[in-house]
Amino acid sequence: MAIFGLWVINKAGGLVYQRNFADGLAQLTSNEYLVLAGTLHGIHAITSRLSPMGSSSGAQVIEGESFKMTILLTVTGTKFVLLTSLAEVSAESTLQKVYEAFADAVMKNPFHTPEMPIRSEGFDTRITALIGSSQTS
Repeated sequence: MAIFGLWVINKAGGLVYQRNFADGLAQLTSNEYLVLAGTLHGIHAITSRLSPMGSSSGAQVIEGESFKMTILLTVTGTKFVLLTSLAEVSAESTLQKVYEAFADAVMKNPFHTPEMPIRSEGFDTRITALIGSSQTS
């Protein structure tokens, strides 16, 4: 079981935070991460309209051959995405803790502008304590 990466996507589909936790991930450029975040934002919007049972919050888990993406959508439209191994069972609870760290360290910071990139040492410290050391990109 492993956590590979964390993304925070604002309500407009812009990547405001990205961090890798495993060396095995492909090294992407900043622009490539921005494109991926925008694409995931679009997919999430489409999946929220596909539900045959009425309203839906969109895709919550997307599985690939060797990984899965677990998505937490907040009431403000911010998305927290955790890239993990297929065997990871604690992704939902980890994302909830990441959201709590975001609320405490980022949203309560009077110097942070909402919807802009997250540059908070307090948030980074909390994520490191929660998930582990990282290799930032």
